[in-house]
Amino acid sequence: MKIGRVIGSVTSTINHGFFDGERLVVCQLQDNGRDVGGYIICTDRVGAGVDDTVLILDEGTSARQIYNISTGPIRSVVVGIVDDIHEEQLTADS
Repeated sequence: MKIGRVIGSVTSTINHGFFDGERLVVCQLQDNGRDVGGYIICTDRVGAGVDDTVLILDEGTSARQIYNISTGPIRSVVVGIVDDIHEEQLTADS
C-alpha cells in the first residue's frame, strides 16, 4: 500500500469498458507527509476529494479483488481516506 494526496481527476471519453462509470483520480505519492517525485492514477472507491490524503492499493491482483474480478486492466485503487498519521521515532535502544 501507498499513501498519496489527491491532486486532480482524469476524464477519458475513449477507454477500456472496465473504466466506464469509474472515477479516476491523480494522486501525488507521499512519504512522511511530504510529496515525493511521482504520481499515480487510481480508480476511486471511497469518494476522495482534492487534497485528501488517501490510502492506495497499488498491486494488480489485490486491486482486482476489490472489484471481485479475476482479470481486468486495473492496478491502483484508492481504498481509504487517511484521517491522521502517527509516526514514532525509533531510537538506537529500540
